[in-house]
Amino acid sequence: MKRFLLLISCLWIAAAGSVTFAQTPEVTETPTSSERTVFVILEENHNWNQIKGSAHAPYINSLLKQGAHAEQYYNPPGLHPSEPNYIWLEAGTNFGIHNDADPAANHQPSTEHLTTLLDAAGVSWKTYQEGIYGDVCPLASYDHYAAKHNPMIFFDDVTGSNDKHSAYCIAHMRPYGELSADLTNNTLARYNFITPNLCDDMHDSSGCATPNSVQNGDDWLKQALPPILASDAYQNNGIVFITWDEGEGGDGPIGLIALSKDAKVGYANNIPYTHSSLLRTLEEIFGVTPLLGDAANATDLSDLFTTFP
Repeated sequence: MKRFLLLISCLWIAAAGSVTFAQTPEVTETPTSSERTVFVILEENHNWNQIKGSAHAPYINSLLKQGAHAEQYYNPPGLHPSEPNYIWLEAGTNFGIHNDADPAANHQPSTEHLTTLLDAAGVSWKTYQEGIYGDVCPLASYDHYAAKHNPMIFFDDVTGSNDKHSAYCIAHMRPYGELSADLTNNTLARYNFITPNLCDDMHDSSGCATPNSVQNGDDWLKQALPPILASDAYQNNGIVFITWDEGEGGDGPIGLIALSKDAKVGYANNIPYTHSSLLRTLEEIFGVTPLLGDAANATDLSDLFTTFP
């Protein structure tokens, strides 16, 4: 009889416990930094004082009220022209390159660069290049596509040592026109590097929509950015960084704008940054190491955010 009563008591306790557990509210976890989707958009060859307050850049100036920006962001000291700055954003160094030659002349055997670290960590990446066709690895400049503005193609492990038929390269170098479908279908990579063509990135004005290069870039961003900001990827903890490759007539300062639900709205600071700061920030967001090149010495961009990484 005692055993029977003990069995009944145990069953009652178990039943009561199961009811209590079923009635406990479900806890919804906040997405972690490891789940962030990041977009980096590169513009060209303008100092921040040519953009901020410019009547030719009304859209970009409207973004300053939506996110945070840096007032003292520079290209690395004395680093010119474009290509070494793009490579620096990928590797924290320019490998001694000081020209804009295609990868045939400037390709690197090093595996010490961001996208290789991302691959090793299982973090997907893709670059959207305006003006490429997507059927070959875009190793050579043509029309308004500039290979010098596509940093990943300077690394042999990405291109199969300059093989234009490299399947890995082709899969990761996609025409900018494909971004729209990837946004809609939520098939984006975690890291998305976006390069407008030479008209839309403020580099050129000849043969472009208007004779004003700043206006051309601003008009392009006005069309390109809203679909990104409306996407699930951005709404779910995403970040957009907009910056310029180098200063004009010097090292800047150039623009750096951070858009995110975690960015300090309307905030600006005067902390000195360089491209090493953006690279370090990307590594911290995705949790990859080692810190590449000068990124190990840089101040990250965490001050622009309420929550970081």
